[in-house]
Amino acid sequence: MIEYVLLLLGAAIMVLGALGILRFPDVYTRLHASTKCDTGGAMSILIATALIIPAPTMVKIKLLVLTFLIVMINPMVSHAIARGAHKSGVKPKGEVDMYARDNP
Repeated sequence: MIEYVLLLLGAAIMVLGALGILRFPDVYTRLHASTKCDTGGAMSILIATALIIPAPTMVKIKLLVLTFLIVMINPMVSHAIARGAHKSGVKPKGEVDMYARDNP
């Protein structure tokens, strides 16, 4: 039962992440949506797959190792992409500091 909840949760996170990639205005917010999509969605789906499939233990361990690697590597990769965009001069399109207009 928990496997199907994880699959549904992973699919929902993937759909919402894809919607965020399509709707958000700039590279930074799109990167945020894609990071959540990759980490949360893929993690849920891989864990559910490891629990559902009737496979040898080694296959299940490989799926869990893959999940661990995604969780560890994805934030570093997204940070590198954001840093590269910032160093290239890409400016955010939204308001960065919503409290900046309150201080004179």
